[in-house]
Amino acid sequence: MPSTWRRWLPSLPIADWGRRYDREALVGDAVAALIVTIMLIPQGLAYALLAGLPAEVGLYASVAPLLLYAVLGTSRVLAVGPVAVVSLMTAAAIGEHAVAGSPAYWSAAITLAFLSGAMLLAMGLLRLGFLANFLSHPVISGFISASGLLIAASQLKTLMGVQAEGHGLVPLLAALAGQAAHTHWLTLAVGLLTMGFLFWVRKGLKPLLTAWGLGPRLADVIAKAGPVAAIAATTGLAWGLDWQAQGVKIVGTIPQGLPPLTLPEWDPALWRQLALPALLISIVGFVESVSVGQTLAAKRRQRIEPDQELVALGASNLSAALTGGFPVTGGFARSVVNFDAGARTPAAGVFTALGITLASLLLTPALYYLPQATLSATIIVAVLSLVDLGMLKRTWHYAKPDFAAVASTLIATLALGVETGLVVGVGVSLALYLWRTSRPHIATVGLVPGTQHFRNVLRHAVVVSPRLVSLRVDESLYFANARSLEDRVNDAVATMPELRHVVLQCSAINDIDASALESLEAIDHRLREAGVALSLSEVKGPVMDKLQRTGLPRQLGGGIFLTHYQAVSTLAPEVLELAPPGQCPPCCRQSNGEE
Repeated sequence: MPSTWRRWLPSLPIADWGRRYDREALVGDAVAALIVTIMLIPQGLAYALLAGLPAEVGLYASVAPLLLYAVLGTSRVLAVGPVAVVSLMTAAAIGEHAVAGSPAYWSAAITLAFLSGAMLLAMGLLRLGFLANFLSHPVISGFISASGLLIAASQLKTLMGVQAEGHGLVPLLAALAGQAAHTHWLTLAVGLLTMGFLFWVRKGLKPLLTAWGLGPRLADVIAKAGPVAAIAATTGLAWGLDWQAQGVKIVGTIPQGLPPLTLPEWDPALWRQLALPALLISIVGFVESVSVGQTLAAKRRQRIEPDQELVALGASNLSAALTGGFPVTGGFARSVVNFDAGARTPAAGVFTALGITLASLLLTPALYYLPQATLSATIIVAVLSLVDLGMLKRTWHYAKPDFAAVASTLIATLALGVETGLVVGVGVSLALYLWRTSRPHIATVGLVPGTQHFRNVLRHAVVVSPRLVSLRVDESLYFANARSLEDRVNDAVATMPELRHVVLQCSAINDIDASALESLEAIDHRLREAGVALSLSEVKGPVMDKLQRTGLPRQLGGGIFLTHYQAVSTLAPEVLELAPPGQCPPCCRQSNGEE
């Protein structure tokens, strides 16, 4: 083995779980792989059609990515492959460059997967996983819910057997309404019955099988096989009753064999056009994968490494591009199923890849008569579980800015498309963050009698002195909010004629940038001219380290105190005399505000 491999192999995630692999893990992984394979076959076919690609591409994208993730991924149960939202984003990204289903379209999808993989890999090597933090949970929730509605609406034309196009939800629904008179009723019946069956399987089959005496694991396997049963039943009926002759559209020939070896288009113009969509797909896929991976890892007291996940997902997408696939990421539903089915290690993904390979080699001829309406019904049932409109109500009651982020992302995605909607959501989130932090919560605090604690004068009965005002700044100080602090100090000086000391309690300040430093120097200068001294208390170590490199600590009219109690007892000892232990003097102020 070359020395490079000997040096790198022990650091790969597979070396961590591989050395402890045992029979118990093998059994758990094998059972989980069987269930996920059963689930992934119809989803892979359906999501490829959703992306505008031939059905077999969904199977191609479900083999190599699973193998690469098993070697490089840190989540023990994440199931990588085609997912609904990324498939929709793929269709939106390359729909302007080629006709759906054409060789050029497929080539563009391969190029998109290659660019996404390269970006993810580069971000992982540069340890840029923090960039995903700019996609807040409200934005992701609104985006995924809107995407789910768009996906479901886009599949209605296949259920109805009509042609309808529209950029955005309203134009699409209007086009569908205009084609309602041309609905193919047999196709609609197949689609609706399949949907009804799949919804029942999701909710009612497992409890029924358990009541009949089947073990929980066997009942779960049978329930997860619902989509496969729907495919088998409708394919058999389409063949036996010759539905194709009656106007029902079928999948047709699906090539039999292993995933092909492919290369992306080396076209600089195409790369420039796909760069932004590839970046958005990368970030959305990474956020979804890490969210699922962290949630499931926490249940087993495990952890994942976000930067290593970037590397693993990047390698997975590059492998998809080299084997005829399209962009992939960790799927929520499949990963939860993998976890619940007992997967112990990423080897479950290897077994799943083997199952998909066998399906590609042996089962694809049997899918010739599969009605497209069946796959559309499968997509609709899968994506409606992603829609969470209750998030609007929850954020409205909890935090109006988060509601604005959810609502704007939801509306923009539905009206303008997935790429624009996501950009709008991120823009609104950042704008709201800047707005909120530019107006920091600054509380006037006083001493709680009998303690060394200081609390908001508008919320608690506290002791204060007319000679000293204590201001607690509940935000880091930077260019956008430095003026707010200046205004608050000026107000205190103007309304308190006996004021001699202003003390800033800095316990919530994590950073002070250059603009805020200049503001503090200006505040100190103006206060000294007015006969008032500025002091700081409870300054955090990293902030103090930065201040020590400036002249501010030496220039302050007051001083810097370790605790706020020390500052008040030094500068206004009468406060302690007015608040003996266990008593609440008349000068205490009672809560009467909202701060």
